[in-house]
Amino acid sequence: MAARREDIRDFLYREPDCVLVEVTGAAGSTPRDTDAWMLVAADSLFGTVGGGQLEYMAIDHARRALRQGVPAEAMNVPLGPEIGQCCGGRVGLSFTALTPDVAAFLIARSDREMAERPHVYVFGAGHVGDALAMALSLAPVRTVLVDTREEELSASNVEGIETCLTAMPEAVVRDAPPGSSFVILTHDHALDFLIAAEALRRDDAAYVGMIGSKTKRATFKNWLSREIGRPELFGRLICPIGGTAVKDKRPAVIAALAAAEIMTAALNYDVQRHSPTKAGLGESSKTTLPH
Repeated sequence: MAARREDIRDFLYREPDCVLVEVTGAAGSTPRDTDAWMLVAADSLFGTVGGGQLEYMAIDHARRALRQGVPAEAMNVPLGPEIGQCCGGRVGLSFTALTPDVAAFLIARSDREMAERPHVYVFGAGHVGDALAMALSLAPVRTVLVDTREEELSASNVEGIETCLTAMPEAVVRDAPPGSSFVILTHDHALDFLIAAEALRRDDAAYVGMIGSKTKRATFKNWLSREIGRPELFGRLICPIGGTAVKDKRPAVIAALAAAEIMTAALNYDVQRHSPTKAGLGESSKTTLPH
C-alpha cells in the first residue's frame, strides 16, 4: 500500500516504526537524484527512490532491519545487469530509523517542498477546467481552480486542488507568485482576453495558455493591439493549449495534452531559476538529519 505524499502526517501517525531511505549519491544514469526519499514500514510505503529492482532491494533491506531490530547499513548499488536494471549508473542509499526528531524533520521538509511547488491557476471551472484540474492533481504543482460562478466551483470536487471564487480573476493574476502558470478557459471570451492580457504583462510567468481556435487567436491578437496597445505580448501566448498535433476536442484529451505542456514550462522555469546540479556519488544535496 502506497500513501499519497500529502498525507505524511497520517502516514507517520499510522506507522511510527519505519525506516527513512534517502538517495545520498547519484552518478551516471539513475532513476532519481539526491532529492529522492521514501519511508518503509512493515507493510506500507510512502514516497519513492525510483522504483525497479533498486527500490525493491532498498525496501527488502529496510524491512529486514525492522524485523531484526537493528540499524540498516548504507548501500552503494551499481545499476547494471547484475541487479536486472540497465540504467548504468550508481546510487548510494542511506537508512535511518524513525525517531521523533526525524519525523519532525520530515514533516518540515515535506511542508517546505509543498510550499515551493509552482502555482498553476486554471481559470474556468467548466468541463475542460475540471478535467485539467484532475490531470494536474497528482503533479507536483499547486493547482488553483478560479471562477466567477459559485455554482460551477461548488460542482467541482477534484481532490488535491484549491478553488477560488472571485469577481475579479485578473486580480488573482496580479497577486500570483513568480513562476506561476496561467491557463485561461472561461465561459466568456471577453473575460478570457482580460485575464490573458494581465498574465502576458507578467515577465515572470512560466506559462500563459488560452483555449481557442484560429479565429479566437486572431481576434485576441487584434484586441491586444487595439485595446491594450501591446501587440508584442501576443508572442508569449500559447493558443490553443495542448498543441495542434492531435485533433481531438474531448475535455479529457485536451487536459492530458495541456497538462504535459504546462508541466514542461513550469519545470523548465524552475530549473532556470535554481540551476540545480546533480550530486556525484558520495556527495549529498539533502539537508542534514537531526541526531
